Amino acid sequence: MRLYFDTSVFSAYYDERTPERLRMTRVFWDGLTRYAKLSSDLALEELKQAPPELAQKMLSLTVGFTIIPIDDEIKALAQVYVQNNVVPSKYFADALHIAAAVIGEADILVSWNFRHLVKRSTRLLVNYINAKRGLPSLEILAPPEI
Repeated sequence: MRLYFDTSVFSAYYDERTPERLRMTRVFWDGLTRYAKLSSDLALEELKQAPPELAQKMLSLTVGFTIIPIDDEIKALAQVYVQNNVVPSKYFADALHIAAAVIGEADILVSWNFRHLVKRSTRLLVNYINAKRGLPSLEILAPPEI
């Protein structure tokens, strides 16, 4: 099984403001040995925006991950998701994460983003669009659901 991690999962590993989410993230992390782990250079760039010490800690979590470059194919698919109201254009980065997971052949996109990603309507729309384009389906789940 191939898991794509968006930025929220890395940041939750160190986010002491939400102790329960931090605990659930670390429990999830402890069970990752049986999965192929993916992320993208977009996530790396987003992680680098944190204060330097925290950024370094979060980036160290990506060791052993396959990093998917955000290329023109991913950008074009993300634009399709935005045009079809999967996510608002203001949150294009969320569409890029979805597209990177799909093009990177992830089985599951793992996220703590309940506003735009981890919700039923997003899963349905993504998979409807993917089916029309001959692309694989994608589950979008929060870490405790894995």
